[in-house]
Amino acid sequence: MTETKQRLPKEARRQAVLDTACRVFSRLSYRGATTAEIAREAGISEPILYRHFGSKRDLYLACLDEAWRSFREGAERAIAEDPDRCLGAIADAYMAKDKRIRVVDLWIQALTVAPEDGVIAAALRKQVREVQEFFAEVIRDGQARGVVVAERDAVAESWLFIAGGLLATMNSRLGGVLGGDLQRVRTERRRFMLGE
Repeated sequence: MTETKQRLPKEARRQAVLDTACRVFSRLSYRGATTAEIAREAGISEPILYRHFGSKRDLYLACLDEAWRSFREGAERAIAEDPDRCLGAIADAYMAKDKRIRVVDLWIQALTVAPEDGVIAAALRKQVREVQEFFAEVIRDGQARGVVVAERDAVAESWLFIAGGLLATMNSRLGGVLGGDLQRVRTERRRFMLGE
């Protein structure tokens, strides 16, 4: 008796390829990952991968979108669960090492490719701006509710929030170069923003 493998619906197959690509890109890099390796880890052939994504770049851009979508969903859950304390939860999710893929990791990778690839550069510019605007709106909402210090400039603070994630990524990739200073930075930023 032979066992037949259940074929996934098209969208589920595409999502499975995307999830695998996110893991591979996160572990390696845009330049270091190959579509052959992604296909192999996804348990498919390269031609099947290319049915879902026309190129390695298309797949990478889809991973950028997936990382932002996933982060935003988590941030929106944190806001819904506790709007007065959501900034800490959002910061933790933004910098969490245990995520299958972090948007800031992909940004670091995209920065190395952007000078030669205008499509990736444009996608990165657009996404960074979307994330900045999202953070600024969360900060403004906190200010309206009296949780975030009213005198803080929401736009400037949202850029600092983004910079904090990039700093945490640098720290992680360089084996903890900041030592305990990263936690000090986070503690001081929290005190500054919340007036604690």
